[in-house]
This record gives sequence, structure tokens and C-alpha cells, in this order.
Amino acid sequence: GGADVIELGVPFSDPIADGPTIQYSSQVALKNGVTLSKVLSFVSAIRRRSEIPIILMGYYNSFYHYTLSRFFREASSCGVDGVIVPDLPPEEAGELLQSARSRHIGVTFLIAPTTPLDRIRMIDRLSTEFTYCVSVTGVTGERKKLGEEGELESFLRRVQRNVKKPFVVGFGISKREHVDEISQYADGVVVGSALLKAMEGSRTVGNAVRAGAKFFSALRANGRTWAEP
Repeated sequence: GGADVIELGVPFSDPIADGPTIQYSSQVALKNGVTLSKVLSFVSAIRRRSEIPIILMGYYNSFYHYTLSRFFREASSCGVDGVIVPDLPPEEAGELLQSARSRHIGVTFLIAPTTPLDRIRMIDRLSTEFTYCVSVTGVTGERKKLGEEGELESFLRRVQRNVKKPFVVGFGISKREHVDEISQYADGVVVGSALLKAMEGSRTVGNAVRAGAKFFSALRANGRTWAEP
């Protein structure tokens, strides 16, 4: 459908940054036996057909329990390009950053609308290739409106002035108008819950893939966009 990057979720029992749609998808995945090890095997399978960048999004307990050295060794071997760990504060991420760098895997930290300027600069410095801006305070999920009038623009302009690396924007993006709005300021747009909603109800894997690709291709704009399954 035109995605530039795939963010592949690692299911977790308590996904605190995620809304009902991704919470439900995590429950279904766990019920069907999806583990971190299986997610890595999915990446290996994708690598046999595609070199599209793949970023794993998961909660710290999953990686810590697996052990960081083992995780990053296997992630590097199967072709993972980066990780996002939303519940790990940058100040506590030294061990993860060291392990990731030793295997040449990127780490992306999140910037919220409430993040002060000095912390925005610190997050930009610690993130490997880019940062991830949360469009609204709260959890993931479709939204009709991304904040009050002018709030999102003010936030993204504040980020623009204080970062040196590219940044992408996610949380709540569900339609082409959102993508067009955000692409004026950011280097990429992340779409997750709305993509899963578009695939929901499909009776076969093939139907789900086609429904997701059709929805996602309709979102494409001048800015970069990635899919978050």
C-alpha cells in the first residue's frame, strides 16, 4: 500500500500506551501464541521477500525478560532495523542503548505535547535516526480531530525548532486530512489503530492484507507514512 516503514508490534499483556484497538489485537495475538521469538521469525520470513525497514514496538518487560543481549543479537541476525519501547524513559535506557548500538539497531524515543524543550533536545540526541511525536496526550486510537485548534501546529513547530534529526507523528491519525495536515511539519506519519480497523472482520489473511493495503494507499500524501500492524 505504499508504506515506507513497517512498525511491527510485540504483543504484551499490559500495553499502557495503547488504546482499545491495539489492546485487543495484543490479546488476540497472545491467545494465538505469538511471542517475541515468533515476532522475530516473522521478520526473518519478511526478509526473504522484502528489504523494507522494520521497527519493533514493544514494552520493556518483553525485551528484558528475553535478555537484551540475546534479543539484539537475534534481532540483528533476522533483519530488525530499530526498536521503540514506549514505557522506557530515556534516562533509564542506558543498557538498552548500549546493546542496540553494539548490533547497529536504531532506538527511537517518544516526544509528547507536554515534553519541555530541554527534554525534547535530550530525546532528539539519544534517538538514533529519528524521534516519534505523540500527537495528543493519551493512548493510541482513531480520532476525528487531532487536538484543539492550533495546538498540534504549535507543538510540531516547537519540535521543529528544537531537534536536529527527522521526526514522525503518530497516535490518532485515521484519515487523509490528518496526513496532509501533519506532513506540513513532520517527516513521517504513523498509522496503527485505523489500519487495524480497516482489516477487522476479514475472513481470510488475503482479504485482510488487501483491505489494509487499500486503506493505507488512500492515506498516502507527500509526507512519509508507515504502517503499524
